[in-house]
Amino acid sequence: MRAFPAKIEANDGAFTVTFRDVPEAITQGDTLDDAKAHAVDVLEAALSGYIDDFKDLPVASTAKRGEHMIALSAIGMAKTALYEAMLAQGVTRSELARRLSIHLVQARRLLDLNHASKFEQLERALAVVNRRMVVTAEAA
Repeated sequence: MRAFPAKIEANDGAFTVTFRDVPEAITQGDTLDDAKAHAVDVLEAALSGYIDDFKDLPVASTAKRGEHMIALSAIGMAKTALYEAMLAQGVTRSELARRLSIHLVQARRLLDLNHASKFEQLERALAVVNRRMVVTAEAA
């Protein structure tokens, strides 16, 4: 599971969320639950910037006392796994498109954390970089 520690602070009736491993990701919510929900969105948006720039994704550190672990969405986890496999193997978006026999725009969407790709598409993309998707469910 890809999750990052977040500091959630109460400020004037709202909750502010920051990530020390991903400093670009900052959000807030009216309630703690609202702040946590926004935290997933802002975290994925920030990681999208790394992917767009073809940079290594930040490594998540261990949570410190009082921090909350914020996990990516299941789609976000699959897309970041695909991206990291591509980086490790030197596979470009164009090469991914070629291997999948799809258009470059479609390959870009497979790496876009804001695009709702289908699990079947991600499974197929992971297979062409010698990875497989494993899904587990944990208690919330």
